[in-house]
Amino acid sequence: MTKDVIKNMSGHMDKTIDALRKEFQKVRTGRASTSILDEIRVDYYGTLTPLNQLATLAVPEPRTITLQPWEAKVIPVMEKAILNANLGLTPSNDGRVIRLNLPPLTEERRKEIVKHLRKMAEDAKVSIRNIRRDSIDDLKRLEKEKKITEDDQKRAEKEVQDVTNSHVAKIDEVLAHKEKEVMEV
Repeated sequence: MTKDVIKNMSGHMDKTIDALRKEFQKVRTGRASTSILDEIRVDYYGTLTPLNQLATLAVPEPRTITLQPWEAKVIPVMEKAILNANLGLTPSNDGRVIRLNLPPLTEERRKEIVKHLRKMAEDAKVSIRNIRRDSIDDLKRLEKEKKITEDDQKRAEKEVQDVTNSHVAKIDEVLAHKEKEVMEV
């Protein structure tokens, strides 16, 4: 029974780390990445459609993203959606391709981004600790219901703490990687 509690807890913690990674992908770094456009939806014949389903997205240069729509008539709608997303990007087109030039980040802006990343990582750690607390409560409940012994509960609590520590370390690792990416000039 303790194995089920720990396995369930570990699965929830893995999902928390995956969610953090997805959030980090949306944060703009010094380099161009098509993932900053993932959340943008375009009104395409009355349906909100993701940009990557209307065009080929590419990064031909470190500070440029190109969008080559499959239909030229969606270019104005796509440009409007990009502007409305408030990414700080101004699209330009030549009738066939939309170009997004990412301005270089200032040192001050990089530090703001790192501060934001750290807050996101801390929120993920809080979530991990809440999952740990819930798991320990489950173990205490099992012990109270006499489904496991007190020794099993103590052993399982130590294992819960070890799993928690490893997941917190993963968050720190993901954060350090993203910080390095942001601070790179």
